[in-house]
Amino acid sequence: MKSERQRISIDHLQVNPAKKLRLRKFETQYTGKEITKQDSEKLLEQSRKELAEIQDMFYAANRYSVLIILQAMDAAGKDGAVKHIMSGFNPMGVKIYSFKAPTSHELDHDYFWRHALALPARGEIAIHNRSHYENVLVTRVHPEYLLNENVPGIDSLKQIDNDFWEERFKQIRRFEKNLTENGTVILKFFLHLSKKEQKKRLIDRIDDTSKNWKFSLADLKERDHWEEYQKAYEDAITATTTEEAPWFIIPADDKWYARVAIAQVIITTFRSLKIGYPSISEKHKAELHIAKAALLAEEGDEQTKPAKKKARKSR
Repeated sequence: MKSERQRISIDHLQVNPAKKLRLRKFETQYTGKEITKQDSEKLLEQSRKELAEIQDMFYAANRYSVLIILQAMDAAGKDGAVKHIMSGFNPMGVKIYSFKAPTSHELDHDYFWRHALALPARGEIAIHNRSHYENVLVTRVHPEYLLNENVPGIDSLKQIDNDFWEERFKQIRRFEKNLTENGTVILKFFLHLSKKEQKKRLIDRIDDTSKNWKFSLADLKERDHWEEYQKAYEDAITATTTEEAPWFIIPADDKWYARVAIAQVIITTFRSLKIGYPSISEKHKAELHIAKAALLAEEGDEQTKPAKKKARKSR
């Protein structure tokens, strides 16, 4: 079987920053012939191993940080993607955050505040399951929520107009530009789910007792706003996709493909950084040789005993 690098093409998944996004032009199902569902688990396991190896060098280099953003409609598979893909990472270098509706304390700060607190340090990876984009998605569909933010100059729904949203998109671009200019690599994924598949998964959550906890009547209420959310995503992604902080549209009806595709984007991005283990000076190398010699010379050393016994037998 070919390596994943050869099998998965990701160019068509990346949003072109020069064009207006139309979600209907992106498939929600995998229609290619590069891989099959049977291939996917082996490919995913291969991806996890490669991610672990690359992350080790990434952590040691301590030069970049990575922010992975997952956005989607309910039941699109964000949690599953985290579970199946990110298990290859060393937990010591990864932080996962799942953002819910903001608390009263969080609302007393600007909307970036709680997300800024969850940003990765150098050598770390942070995964945001939902993100600062909720503030131009959920609030776009339910603008009344914005009144809870007490934004100066916004006292009524009439004041939340197109200019308001354009300004908020500009704030997001500025926020992300600052991060990328200071060494944070940003990858943004929209898991593109069809309304038909969402219905199937919601029913499955009701029928499967082990998944009942995942279901909420609020999911149905949000489903009623499906077209509004699609429009909100189109506007937000169009306004905020840049070369430095790209968006990727991932077909999400087939979970197996979505996971492999996301993993490939992450691996390809890691490779492009050309990170290796830190080089050491000649002085440091000499110190390593001295240290090794001292360790081997210790009385009762496990490694030297077998060698002495073999030498006696050969005489």
